Amino acid sequence: MHVLKTLKMKKMYSKKDLSRLIIQTGKLCGEKNFTPGYSGNISARYKDGMLITTSGSANGYLRDSDIVFTDFCGKSLEKGKKPSSEKFLHIELYKKRPDFNFIIHVHAPHLSSFACAGKDLLEPVMAENVFYFGGIPLAEYALPSSMELVENTAKFFDKYDAVLMANHGFIVGSKTMEDAYLKLELAESYAQVVLNTKILGGAKQLNSQQTNAILNLRS
Repeated sequence: MHVLKTLKMKKMYSKKDLSRLIIQTGKLCGEKNFTPGYSGNISARYKDGMLITTSGSANGYLRDSDIVFTDFCGKSLEKGKKPSSEKFLHIELYKKRPDFNFIIHVHAPHLSSFACAGKDLLEPVMAENVFYFGGIPLAEYALPSSMELVENTAKFFDKYDAVLMANHGFIVGSKTMEDAYLKLELAESYAQVVLNTKILGGAKQLNSQQTNAILNLRS
C-alpha cells in the first residue's frame, strides 16, 4: 500500500495512529531526502498537547520510542523522553492556528538553499504555488530552538501556511498530514524550478491580474 494512503485524515486518531503517521511521514521525507541526518522534526496535535519527535531523533528512521507526548507548555508527559528542541515553535503554531493538526519542519536541500541565501519564495512564478501557498516568506534568522526563532517565524502564519527560516530550513502546517506532506513536496519542487530558471536567465513572473485570478480560484 502506498504510504500516502495511510496519511488521510480520520475523524478521530488514537495516539498509536498519530505515532504511526509521524513515523511513516518521516520515512517518506527521508526517502525523498527532505530531512537528511538528524535534521528536522514532525508533530501532531493530540488531546491538550501534541506528539512530537524526540530530541536527537532522525526523521527518516523513526521508531515508536522516538515519539513523545507533551503538553502545550512543552513538558514531556512520558518519562525518559525528551521532546525536540523546536517544541516551542510547534506549540506556538498550534496555538496560533487552530486549523493545524500536523506540522513538518525539514531541511530540504532546495528550500534550505533559498533560506540560507536569505531569499524568500514570494515571486509569482507558477500557478499551482500561487494557489496553494500565495507565497512562501522568509523569517529572519534566530538561534535554533530559541524563543526569538519562535517569534520570528510564527508571525508569518497569520497569512501563510509555510515559511522559510533563514540559514535554517522550512516549516509547514496543515489540517491533515497528507496535505502538510504534499505541500512540502510541492514547495521543494518549486524551489528547484525557481533555481533552474535563474540558470536560464530568470523566471517570467505572472502579472498582478493573473495572480489575482489564481487566488480567486481558492474561493
